[in-house]
Amino acid sequence: MRRFSLLYLLAAISFLMAASGCGNSSPAPNMGNTPPQITAQPANAVVTVGQTASFSVTATGSGTLTYQWQKNSANISGATSANYTTPATVSGDNGAKFDVVVTNSSGSVTSGMATLTVNPAATLQSIAVTPPSPSVSVGGMQQFKATGKYSDNSTQDITASVMWASSDTGFATIGVSTGLATGIAPGTTQITAQSGSVVSPNDPLTVTPATSTATDVATHHYDNMRSGANLNETILAPSNVNSTTFGKLAEFAVDGQIDGQVLYLNQVAIPGKGNKNVVYFATENDSVYALDADSLTGTTATVLWKTTAHPSGESPLSSSDAGCGYINPVGIMSTPVIDRSRNAIYVVSGSKDSGGNVHHRLYALDLTTGDSLFNGPTLIAATYPGTGGNSNGSTVTFKDSVQQQRAALLESGGKIYTAWSGYYGDCGDYSAWIIAYSADTLTQVGAIDLVPHSSLAGIWMGGGGPASDSAGNVYIATGNAGSGNTPGMGNDYGDTFVKLASGTPLTVADYFAPKIAIADDGNDADLGSAGPLLLPDMVDGTGVTRHLAMIAGKDGAIYIVSRDNMGQYNAMTDNIYQEFASDGHENHCSPVYFNGAVYIGPEGMPLRAFSVSQAKLSASPVSQTSFTFGGNGTVPTVSANGNSNGIVWALNHDSGELFAFDAGNLGNMLYNSNQAANGRDHFSQVGGHFITPVVANGKVYFGTGGTVVVFGLLP
Repeated sequence: MRRFSLLYLLAAISFLMAASGCGNSSPAPNMGNTPPQITAQPANAVVTVGQTASFSVTATGSGTLTYQWQKNSANISGATSANYTTPATVSGDNGAKFDVVVTNSSGSVTSGMATLTVNPAATLQSIAVTPPSPSVSVGGMQQFKATGKYSDNSTQDITASVMWASSDTGFATIGVSTGLATGIAPGTTQITAQSGSVVSPNDPLTVTPATSTATDVATHHYDNMRSGANLNETILAPSNVNSTTFGKLAEFAVDGQIDGQVLYLNQVAIPGKGNKNVVYFATENDSVYALDADSLTGTTATVLWKTTAHPSGESPLSSSDAGCGYINPVGIMSTPVIDRSRNAIYVVSGSKDSGGNVHHRLYALDLTTGDSLFNGPTLIAATYPGTGGNSNGSTVTFKDSVQQQRAALLESGGKIYTAWSGYYGDCGDYSAWIIAYSADTLTQVGAIDLVPHSSLAGIWMGGGGPASDSAGNVYIATGNAGSGNTPGMGNDYGDTFVKLASGTPLTVADYFAPKIAIADDGNDADLGSAGPLLLPDMVDGTGVTRHLAMIAGKDGAIYIVSRDNMGQYNAMTDNIYQEFASDGHENHCSPVYFNGAVYIGPEGMPLRAFSVSQAKLSASPVSQTSFTFGGNGTVPTVSANGNSNGIVWALNHDSGELFAFDAGNLGNMLYNSNQAANGRDHFSQVGGHFITPVVANGKVYFGTGGTVVVFGLLP
């Protein structure tokens, strides 16, 4: 009896322990192994035909979880992660059910079903092209826009995805993927846009004869792409540019050094004086001149107006105002920009008041009188979030005394862009500012510091200007930054080629920095020692239209980037379209483009031409000058009549010579200013290091340390 009772008692205890959760069902004896549990189920998805659909699941459980997705209860090959994305959907996928089996060593669980809804794709019904019935002059350009209307009544800008055509390319050509038309000859052509079988109605483009403004030079290097080529020169040609028929016509003394490029307008109505061809330029004495271009002869000229671009009681800056610098005084250093439709020339001046306080101002001056416009001038001032440069720990403030406006001004999209560096010698806590103003009101519309958490990175660009494309994106190159700059990190872009989006506020849309950017910082090897060149649209060997830009700086290399994907920064490799290794010669001078060739003149080198074929530069120069340019290199410019009579013009700062070369073969020197006997064509020493000649209406103009010089056909 006692034995039986003991066994009975033990059995009862065992039963009670099991019932209370003890024994083999407890976590401890099971060693922590738990089967999978789904904590977030796959969700239904809705897409349009051609799109992909994505599903995901969240599960917990012991050990390694494995996944197998199913479509309509059948396993999907390779779909073995917590997320699954379908191939491009078709209409037959509508209503499909997706689930996933999650498994581990302790068991498995199947998710709930997610339903895929596939809606029919909206189809393109029609294309509208705007503007309607526009007109341009020969050599002018017109941007067309294509708007698609779809079966669901939605509309979309499809300008970049249609195929553009001109019915008669003898009158006007059009970029097949851009919609940018160029007038070729007087006449009318029909512009159409096509996508698949859908074609827009004809939109007539009328091309008129070249207008009286065809010879205008309103900005640095002739256009916003900074091509450096004037294709409207009908007077000068290789046949008449020689020391017998061509030479110095005039040299007129002005009140200071001219560092910017000379600008030129054809037939400006000057009050009380009639229509005049006018030469505009600014000096380091804060003076802006308008001269009668046709009056320049010998040492005389008619001054149509002259304006001082600082308030009464102030004076231009001296080198000591910044603590360093090689130009004295420093007033207006950059090339102005002209907007003929607004009757304004825009300039940025530097000056100091009686208390020694430094000020920079943006002026808009009347083209006909020199009077200040738009309630100007506007005092330059800006702030930006950051901890570097002139910062209080959270905000960087534009510091007048250490900033210098060296780069040429740019007008794009109704905005005037100013770009800032420091002074020669890199003194002070300056930053790479870009500050934009309304061309109509001079009110500030955007400001950005490209090194908000570092400093320096001056936008020098050898006096070249920011460039802009047809969409209004702006391209700027910076110099070496202060310590700690890694391009693209923390919004710092030292030693970087930067693309700014066209809108406001100013934002970085893309960028490229060479893999050696950090080393360049330490070596003062500015990528931005010269300005950028935007190349025209080109079709490569595979039929793809390329949108390219070129930059070359003090590290001696040449970089060609895609404006659609600039490559950003990688310390191991340069992810760009084309690159030329350093030749050991610093480049301070912006390259130029003409008729399938790029021209570039680094320091201590000949001026070289690289041919461009199928959107690639030749591996080596196709021609070069026999003359070697000095320690500053040369900023070339081109004159031509369309694609004919191309002449490349170049100044050599060290020897004080003007050169003309055959654009088709740089080995053929047409002229230099030392050829004529008795120093007939000698001129005053050029002051600025990066002076570029400008060609307009049969004349060549440039500034020196105290004069404006004119060359042309001899009387």
